[in-house]
Amino acid sequence: MLKKTAKPLAALLILMLAALGWYTNAGLEKAAADGTLELYTPYVELSAAPGESVSYPIDVINHGTSTAKAAISFDAGGNFWKYELTAGGRQVQQLAVKGGETQNVTLQLEVPLEINKGSYSFAVKTGAGETLPLKVNVSEQGTFKTELTVDQANMEGHSDTTFTYSAVLRNRTAQKQSYALTAQAEDGWDVRIKSDGNSVTSVELEAGAEKSISIEAKPPEQVKAGTYKIPVTASSGSTNTQAELEAVITGTYGIQLSTSNDVLSTDVKAGGERRVDLVITNTGSVPLEDVSLASQGTPTGWEVSFDPSTVRTIQPGATATTQAVIKSSGNSLPGDYVVSLTASSAAKSASADLRVTVKTSVFWGWIGVLIIAAVIAGIYYLFRRFGRR
Repeated sequence: MLKKTAKPLAALLILMLAALGWYTNAGLEKAAADGTLELYTPYVELSAAPGESVSYPIDVINHGTSTAKAAISFDAGGNFWKYELTAGGRQVQQLAVKGGETQNVTLQLEVPLEINKGSYSFAVKTGAGETLPLKVNVSEQGTFKTELTVDQANMEGHSDTTFTYSAVLRNRTAQKQSYALTAQAEDGWDVRIKSDGNSVTSVELEAGAEKSISIEAKPPEQVKAGTYKIPVTASSGSTNTQAELEAVITGTYGIQLSTSNDVLSTDVKAGGERRVDLVITNTGSVPLEDVSLASQGTPTGWEVSFDPSTVRTIQPGATATTQAVIKSSGNSLPGDYVVSLTASSAAKSASADLRVTVKTSVFWGWIGVLIIAAVIAGIYYLFRRFGRR
């Protein structure tokens, strides 16, 4: 009886031992696989500004001897940041890592534009329980708006100064924006907004992008000394921003050139010389420095010089005198000639056209009278001699 039942019992015992061995081995293998994965990155804490992207290269290391599969995920820690977890350029949810090898994963985080300054904690996890803590330090207070910042909003200069301001327009919204650019200045001011060297009235910016622009403001010719405000606005359908520029006019340049008696005409004999007294008046509110005299359009063969040719300084409201020395050509025919005179400083210039009448000399006048008299006498003689025939 024992012999008949021994064989079936032995077979059952063998099956039970085999099943136990398989279960034990599978469990050990699974335990070994689950306990040998490691997550590693050299950059566990990074700093970034609002709107920037932060990238973490992560190694998934298998310290075991057999292939281990693991789900991989990102824990935002309650923060609503955009992220991508990729491997080989594609989003990944599960990895298989051979024993003794490493797989690479990349975590890309986008820092929101509207965020408070401070530290934010995250983690990358595997289904086997491995956790990689990460931290991002936001370096400045974030905004969700458009910004227009000017390097130097206040400038000072004279009335003929072209004021140039450098600015940066930043789109800190989440969408692409098309901005209309406008400047409001007092009547007579010429204000131009430039981008990439060209005058523009609008620019387009992608979300998070920025663009350098310049604003050129030229005051009117008769502007008075004082402080002038120039508001500049960048506006789109959903957002706008404004910067206020300031131009301080410290004074105006003005110069006038005339003769001592305000008569712009004179006369000279052919080949003769005439001295004309000139008066230079500073009609502005700042001194004129190094005012030089010159002539233009001088008739052929004529010479024009000045005594003195340069006036060092003329104070506001004051005058300076000089002489124009005009020498006509000996071949000049009687008539009117124009000599253009100019008084110039580095900031301003003025001109005056002097009409010069050339007269013949008295000697040639008498010669002409004698010739006419001789002609008349000759006609009279002929008439007397041949008239009776």
